[in-house]
Amino acid sequence: QVQLVESGGGLVQAGGSLRLSCAASGSILGMNSMAWYRQYPGKERELVAAIVRRGQTNYASSVSGRFTIFRDNAKNTMYLQMNSLKPEDTAVYYCNGRTAQAVGFDDYWGQGTQVTVSS
Repeated sequence: QVQLVESGGGLVQAGGSLRLSCAASGSILGMNSMAWYRQYPGKERELVAAIVRRGQTNYASSVSGRFTIFRDNAKNTMYLQMNSLKPEDTAVYYCNGRTAQAVGFDDYWGQGTQVTVSS
């Protein structure tokens, strides 16, 4: 079973940048997709950005143009580069990895990392 560990969260002023990392305990080559989600207090997790095995990406409209998702297969690590941060980006960010099975998918989650953007 793959374990995912996020890092890179913290406190930053509005307009600043952070880079989140998601390190996997095993190879990420087998992941059909990897993604970043975020969760506001009392809300459900929402998709921020995703990257599929072939490298295609998609972004939530609220972060498009400001955030970039990418992966380094050699390091078994996925990243989220966050620029021009806004107070509304404040949330707990979770890393997700998904592998296809004969029926359905297996989802793996990290423990989450807090991002706080001050105005």
